[in-house]
Amino acid sequence: MPVQKSDYEASLAEYSHHLAAIALLKQHRPYLEMIPSLRRPDESVIAIPLPIVRLRQTETTAPQTTSLPCDVAILMCDPEWKVKTGSEILIFIHRPHEDFSDLLRRWRQTQFFLDKDYEWLMPDRHNHILSEGANTVYPLFVVFSETSERIQRGLVGAELPFIMQKPQWLVEEERRDEEGLGTRG
Repeated sequence: MPVQKSDYEASLAEYSHHLAAIALLKQHRPYLEMIPSLRRPDESVIAIPLPIVRLRQTETTAPQTTSLPCDVAILMCDPEWKVKTGSEILIFIHRPHEDFSDLLRRWRQTQFFLDKDYEWLMPDRHNHILSEGANTVYPLFVVFSETSERIQRGLVGAELPFIMQKPQWLVEEERRDEEGLGTRG
């Protein structure tokens, strides 16, 4: 069964909130360790769904605004200084009817755009934060149980990190078990 649009939309909506983005990063520890302060998540992590960047002017081109082909950008901020740090994590959620080459192409196009000088168009709440481009951009792919084995093998072969999105019913069942409300056999 292919990935459903509702699965994609639910994941996009979920990871648009900074706390859900942090929960996602907990599943890939090297990225979790990039967060400046877990005690102050509101000030340390900015999640931007369907992000837009402004590519800086060069000698031959005017500034240009473009939508990136990733699904969510996670920007790290120093909570004391209120400035963006040098690491950016870009989330690519497997879309319905998307094959490995399509998914990989979205990452490559994003790399192409971010190879230039750029700045993020920030959400209103974070407009005051200096939003120039990063020193390092990291991808994280989100796949589903319905995602084909070929795509998962491709991500492993390309040495790109991914996590398997759990179905919502399984997440709720695990939560009930943790709270001691699960069914006992």
